[in-house]
Amino acid sequence: MNKFIKEYLVVAQNASGRNMNVPLYRFIGTLPGPKVYIQSSIHGAEVQGNVVIYHLVQWLKTLPICGEIILVPNCNPVGTNIKAGEYTLGRFDPVNGTNWNRGYFFDEKLVQQFAQEVTNDETIPDIKCKFRQQIKQQIQQKLEQEWGLGLAQRLNLKLQQLAFDADFVLDLHNGPVSTRHIYVPEYARKAAMSFNIPHVILIPNVFSGALDEATFCPWWTLQELLSAKRQTSIDFGVEAFTLEMGSQEVISFNDGEYDAKSIMAFLSAKGSFLSHSFEPELMRRIAVTLNNYKILYTQQGGIVEYLAQPGELIKKGQVLARVLNVDTLEDERATTDIVAPCDVIAILHFPSASVLSGTQLYKCFTEFFELEASP
Repeated sequence: MNKFIKEYLVVAQNASGRNMNVPLYRFIGTLPGPKVYIQSSIHGAEVQGNVVIYHLVQWLKTLPICGEIILVPNCNPVGTNIKAGEYTLGRFDPVNGTNWNRGYFFDEKLVQQFAQEVTNDETIPDIKCKFRQQIKQQIQQKLEQEWGLGLAQRLNLKLQQLAFDADFVLDLHNGPVSTRHIYVPEYARKAAMSFNIPHVILIPNVFSGALDEATFCPWWTLQELLSAKRQTSIDFGVEAFTLEMGSQEVISFNDGEYDAKSIMAFLSAKGSFLSHSFEPELMRRIAVTLNNYKILYTQQGGIVEYLAQPGELIKKGQVLARVLNVDTLEDERATTDIVAPCDVIAILHFPSASVLSGTQLYKCFTEFFELEASP
């Protein structure tokens, strides 16, 4: 039977000096296997991942595993508790204005230096162990630096210390009004076939501050450097993904069970389970490269009716949304149709009907294609 440990991680202190904790649910199997790290709600309004983790906890209490699985629900209690009326304003650190998902650590020069120091007789397990120790040491030094850190970055780095030990890292998110989609590093595109997620964004080896990038960019970079140095293909078997599981500010236990099964299917494919296998659904998966995941901005402000629903295919010239201008209700300028500039799949849209000019109205797939099991 799995060993179960529940711990608490201090991620911040409030103005009264009281610690703000997040729970860690740790399941350790009886046999060796991969280490998995899953967190949810780094953005306070994106709460569905907590329901997904709830279902995972129920299954892992009785389902034997290999290796270790760490689950961290509601990993940002500060963001979760920032409310303005009916809405959760948990996307940015309220003190410094930083996106809660942009304070993780990556230093490409450190990876390059590490690769130069690796000797030809060092094994893959030895390299992984030493690399993890070095990265976590760098993170600890940043946490202890004399000038301190902003709230968001400190929280991010504490979570990253846990995540960087893992072979597979899943960061659970939601869009504003959204269909399911997943960010997948290009080198791990086959893994997308193991999730029950119909829309896939393939992302390059570029760090923009998010947890998935902070996980895969160091390993991807090190793989490329050592493969060139040793003149053979090297794979450290480390992958990280951002899963977007529908819309923010709402939860569904039924949808949570579906997404938990999706994650279990991925983990089954990676050898996390001793005697049980979860299979991914047979479904069409549509992919796009990150540069073809486009934002459609509004040219004018007004009140918007969103006609294109998340997940819907819209042909070039078809109407995505209609804008009402209350300043010109008496003539033909009262309404404006916003049309698709090309064939698109609407993935998510702005959550409010009231918009300013320059608002990110829709995010869309363009130049999309069907993802195959073998590229």
